[in-house]
Amino acid sequence: MRYCSEQIAFQEVPGEVSLAYTITGCPVGCKGCHSVDSWPAHSGVELTPEYFTKRLQQYQGLITCVLFLGGEWYPEQLLHLLKLAREQGLETCLYTGYEQVLPALREQLTYLKTGPWIAELGGLDSPNTNQKFIDLRNQQLLNVRFLSTD
Repeated sequence: MRYCSEQIAFQEVPGEVSLAYTITGCPVGCKGCHSVDSWPAHSGVELTPEYFTKRLQQYQGLITCVLFLGGEWYPEQLLHLLKLAREQGLETCLYTGYEQVLPALREQLTYLKTGPWIAELGGLDSPNTNQKFIDLRNQQLLNVRFLSTD
C-alpha cells in the first residue's frame, strides 16, 4: 500500500486531530476528483507498518485519530494499519468513494465517510450531498457537523 500525501488534518474528522494518508491506486475515479494524483497505483511511497508505527509514536499525544483517504482496495494491509492505530488508543477513519466496505474494516473504524464525489451534489459541506459521514460507534450520521452556519 502506497501513499502520496501525509499530513495533519483538522477538519476532515470533526472533533479530532488526524494523521491523514492519501492512499494511491484509487479505482473509483470520480469525475472532478481533487486527488487525481492518487489514482496511479505505483505512485507515492510505500506505507510500511514500521514507518506507520514510527509516525504514530512521533505524534503521540498530538493526534487523536488516523485518517485514510482510500486504501480499502488493499483490505489486508489497511486492516493491519488500522489495528496498529487502535492499539495506540487512536480513533480511526476511512474516506471511501464506495457505499460499503468490508465488515472486517468496519470493525476497526471509528468513523466512515462513504459515497463517491458527485459535483452536482457537492461534498459533506452540502445539504444535497450523497456522501455520508458516520460515527460507527453509535451509527450516528454526522453530516451536519460539516455544514456551514452562514
